[in-house]
Amino acid sequence: MNGTINASGKENRTIHLPADHPFVEVSGEDIVTKAEAKETFYVLYSDAMCPWCRSVIETAAACAKKNGISTIYVVDLWDDEGNEVFRDKVEVKDGVLTQTVKGTDAYAMTLTLFQNVLNEYTVTDVNGTKYDVGEKRIFAPNFIYVKDGQPVVLTEGISELQTDAREELSDAILQDEQKILNTFFQTK
Repeated sequence: MNGTINASGKENRTIHLPADHPFVEVSGEDIVTKAEAKETFYVLYSDAMCPWCRSVIETAAACAKKNGISTIYVVDLWDDEGNEVFRDKVEVKDGVLTQTVKGTDAYAMTLTLFQNVLNEYTVTDVNGTKYDVGEKRIFAPNFIYVKDGQPVVLTEGISELQTDAREELSDAILQDEQKILNTFFQTK
């Protein structure tokens, strides 16, 4: 996807991951099974098309390696056309919250299992009005550390200095990402 143009006409950030990167693609069902089996692991909810995900993925790989993390499970949120394949999707239609995509059963279980670290789901309409959906949400990127089947901490890994998903990553942004992700990967 490096340098390709997405459906919105925007260029995808070019990224380079080392051959020994820690990312292993799995299904949402696999993560539910691991949590229910009380395993300890790192998971990243993400997608190759997500511009925010692309802005942190290289730093995440480097920080994981630095901290001895050899595996981060990755659950893709969208298909190759950018359609939701894991989560619910809610939109505002005529001032009313409307579910336009039903998430998978694994997504519903993930919300239950990981609710204590997830953020609230709000939707903003074209006028800028925010609506509270009334549930938690998996966003992209969401890195979660799970210990003995229980979610311990969540981070997006995104620096507050970064205001646009496609902006050039300054040294200050990259240093902030490193600080955030090193702290995350040191959680035990």
